Amino acid sequence: MSFKQRLATMVMCATSLFSLSTFANDLQEIKDAGVLRHLGVPYANFVSYIEQGEVATLSGLDVEIIKGFAQSLGVRYEYVPAQWNNVVGKLTGQQVAYKDNQMIQGEKMPIEGDLIANGVTILDWRKEVIDFSEDYFPSAVWLVARTDSSLIPIEPTGSIEQDIVKVKSLIKGREVLAMEHSCLDPNLYDLYDTGATVILPDGQRRLNEMVPAIMKNDAESTLLDVADTLIALEKWPGEIKVIGPISENQKMAVAFRKNSPELKNAFNQYLRSIKQDGTYQSLVEKYYPSIYYFYNDYFLADSKKHL
Repeated sequence: MSFKQRLATMVMCATSLFSLSTFANDLQEIKDAGVLRHLGVPYANFVSYIEQGEVATLSGLDVEIIKGFAQSLGVRYEYVPAQWNNVVGKLTGQQVAYKDNQMIQGEKMPIEGDLIANGVTILDWRKEVIDFSEDYFPSAVWLVARTDSSLIPIEPTGSIEQDIVKVKSLIKGREVLAMEHSCLDPNLYDLYDTGATVILPDGQRRLNEMVPAIMKNDAESTLLDVADTLIALEKWPGEIKVIGPISENQKMAVAFRKNSPELKNAFNQYLRSIKQDGTYQSLVEKYYPSIYYFYNDYFLADSKKHL
């Protein structure tokens, strides 16, 4: 190997090490770099693109929250697109998946962002590899079907556990669309044990494409979380119905690397401040006006904490 080749190799190695170290940032490094990188997967009204002619404008609850957070830090906001099957890896540098009731480590990959914000559900297996902020949005996973399905919505019992049992008893031999690596992962809810015919879409399908899929008869029903269900009920009125819950009540938060405690703490302080001054409530009303009909208690309890 010539001297020039050795020098080029050394520069490449040094650049690689520099990239890894600068991409794994906590609060001070982010301030020094002058940019906060927001990892997001387009989903519901948390992260979305609004088409205006040939121009697509980034929008959504989490987009506005993280833009505000970046501004509070005095740094530039940068959006980094991701998919459900790689977003954790882009944050931590180590891809992971949940299957057969256990976490499986995948390949190493470059760190591309400083936080994930796209309506990320707090799940036990995720807490093993990432840290979460204080929660800021309620959720749950429901079974949703076309209105022409013979599946009949359950009568609530007053117990979420009993309601889940009732819903699961209805889907033996039925087609249920689900999505791995997301909050609709069938492994999280023991869906295979119900005898349902679980259908998994290809890796390119997004969560907001689940209802269109059942409308095209790709499956009879689908798992869907609260945020997407609210949007779907408005978009396809009278064409879909909620059968009942598949999960217990869940909460959503922003995800951070475990070695970014100062960044997480700074975000928590910012989140409390926008809840106290009314900014957060205005954003929720803007993107999810009907959420209060289903989870008013969540927002009432939250507002009392910040009085």
